[in-house]
Amino acid sequence: MRTRYILFIIFSLLFSHAVAQTDRQMIRQGNKQYRKGNVAEAEVSYRKAVERNERNPQANYNLGNSLMAQRKDSLAISQLEKAAKLETNPLRRAQAYHNMGVICQQHRMFGEAIEAYKEALRNNPTDHETRYNLELCKRQQKEQQQDQNQQNQQNKDNKDNKDKQDQQKQEQKQDQQKQDQQQQKQQMSKENAEQLLNAAMQEEKQTQERMKKAQQQPQKRRLEKNW
Repeated sequence: MRTRYILFIIFSLLFSHAVAQTDRQMIRQGNKQYRKGNVAEAEVSYRKAVERNERNPQANYNLGNSLMAQRKDSLAISQLEKAAKLETNPLRRAQAYHNMGVICQQHRMFGEAIEAYKEALRNNPTDHETRYNLELCKRQQKEQQQDQNQQNQQNKDNKDNKDKQDQQKQEQKQDQQKQDQQQQKQQMSKENAEQLLNAAMQEEKQTQERMKKAQQQPQKRRLEKNW
């Protein structure tokens, strides 16, 4: 019974060692492929290493770098974050944060990049490349904010100008409506005056015609009454 127990322990240790060897072998295979420029193949090898040991920080870090090389930036950041959390060596952890900062900086996500660079420097204060990137990123963030402020001011000015133009158009429309109404009133007054004048002339004409007819008829002598 005791012999079986000892053999079981030995078998378990050998199996664990084989698994550990396997993920390291996949990492080495991925590294060879990566150095030859076969980044997509290297990604496959690193993924296999992560499948065999998902808590292997080197496998996650190398996978993140292979994704980064292929411009799969969102996936790369996810893997690098995982590698940074798993890594116990501060120098290697600093490398993960540095690469995260580079990705964010390339996408003009300067706030996120600055935080990543700061975290990298906390783990490796002597990394001059990270320090340079941090200062450059700060300057780029400031320029971005200035550009954004200018754009906001331009948008505000454009809106104010548009509102002013709209107001002027509305005022012009109202003035035109008033002028049209005034012209309509004047036209109606003129038409009424012409109608009244025509009616008066017509009546005068009729009166003259009646008088003319009356003058042309013979007058009858009026008989006097007898006494």
